[in-house]
Amino acid sequence: MKKIPVLEIFGPTIQGEGMVIGQKTMFVRTGGCDYRCSWCDSAFTWDGSQKAAVMDAASIVEKLYEKGTNLFSHVTISGGNPAIHPGIHSLIEELRNQGIQTAVETQGSIWAEWMIDIDEVTISPKPPSSLMKTDWEKLDYYINRLERRPNKAFSLKIVIFNKEDLEYAAEVHTRYPNAPMFLQVGNDDLTEKEAGMLRDHLLERYEWLISETMDDARWNDVKILPQLHTLLWGNKQGV
Repeated sequence: MKKIPVLEIFGPTIQGEGMVIGQKTMFVRTGGCDYRCSWCDSAFTWDGSQKAAVMDAASIVEKLYEKGTNLFSHVTISGGNPAIHPGIHSLIEELRNQGIQTAVETQGSIWAEWMIDIDEVTISPKPPSSLMKTDWEKLDYYINRLERRPNKAFSLKIVIFNKEDLEYAAEVHTRYPNAPMFLQVGNDDLTEKEAGMLRDHLLERYEWLISETMDDARWNDVKILPQLHTLLWGNKQGV
């Protein structure tokens, strides 16, 4: 059984992003990522500043119940990019056998066969402000595979920092018109320690994103979201 580098297991809390925003969930955050986004809010998963514990699926599930007891029925696997870890397949099986639903977010750069079994897959390709380049062929493959899953959900989520990001999101939406899409305002102040100050700033940014999309018919079928956990807890880790 392949093991998984785990940086943190926490919850129950609420999912703050994408199509499962507001969902009560536990989190398993894995280490490692194939991207180095300029504004990454979880750079500790790949920059070496925090050390991961290498765990097997059974140990992860045990820790989930230790922390969450009977107060959860949903687990979010996050990173970094969880898709780089084949051992997650065993974790999904363990959770499914216990009736626990699963969700994951990935940028769609590396395909993992266990994506087929995840209940809710969020694909979050990175816009120009990230300084990363989208491999459209790989993203096409992701969408094609996920569209054929029976009784499973997937969506696209683009983090928006500026108008160039918004145009990138329009390109993604045009390329995959049948995929549910969410636009989410990005957190551009990762150093602010006062949650209230950050909340006011991010609400202003959210208002800006709403104003940019309301008079544009390209966004008629897209949902515009804040990053809910930052409004509640600011830049605090593990919530």
